Amino acid sequence: MVSNTKEFVSAEPRRQRLARLVAERGFIRVADASLELGVSEVTVRGDLTALESAGAVVRVHGGAMPVLTGAESSLESSLDRDAAAKRAIGRAAARLVAPGQGIYVDAGSTAMALAHALVERQDLHDVTVVTCGLTIALALEPALPRFTVIVTGGTLRPLQHSLVSPFAIPMLESLHLDAAFIGCNGIHATGGVTNVNLPEAEIKSRVLARAKRRVLIADGTKIGRIDLAVIGGIDRFDSLVTAGDASAEELADLEAAGLAVDRVDA
Repeated sequence: MVSNTKEFVSAEPRRQRLARLVAERGFIRVADASLELGVSEVTVRGDLTALESAGAVVRVHGGAMPVLTGAESSLESSLDRDAAAKRAIGRAAARLVAPGQGIYVDAGSTAMALAHALVERQDLHDVTVVTCGLTIALALEPALPRFTVIVTGGTLRPLQHSLVSPFAIPMLESLHLDAAFIGCNGIHATGGVTNVNLPEAEIKSRVLARAKRRVLIADGTKIGRIDLAVIGGIDRFDSLVTAGDASAEELADLEAAGLAVDRVDA
């Protein structure tokens, strides 16, 4: 009883310390915070909920991370950003698909451009497209019955309208894909391929293990960036299709790291 009273009395300074720990470390587990602060895990979870409500942290599975200044934007707000570059990427990536193949198309605005380009290719038939994006599946609907569109199961994320764990991963691990087209928020020669969102990064990483060919689709603004969640090292990808402004030096570094770069005109 005395311990509980102490926890309630010292809530504000404890929460300030917890927020500092999250900011300093980038991620803290509930169990670790409990030991460090000398309070129960229940109390830590309550503190994290309060800090999230105040906009100080973001709750993730098992703990919390800082609020990112470059936080994830919604699919709708991204569609018009660098739209010409994304359309060019979509058309170039669509040319890599052949009739009879099974492919994965990621969620996101660049993937949406790829979905539209695939639909426009009237020569494509007997193509199976797996996606975690609900809006991507709807964009592919006009290609039925030439295409078979499979949507992964999972928990719906509102910003990208994507499906993530727990049910998406078992479904993905039952597949053998000819190609996977993966979007991201950052591509760096040494920092690897990264994403702002942890659950989506996990799905992307799992898909890589199921595909013969792994293609990054990302506009030039993503080149040279490193974000929170690692999807994989550069060596896990075969090629990058990109367009728009990007540092020639950064692209050269990616090629030196073994990534084939296809820079297309927007």
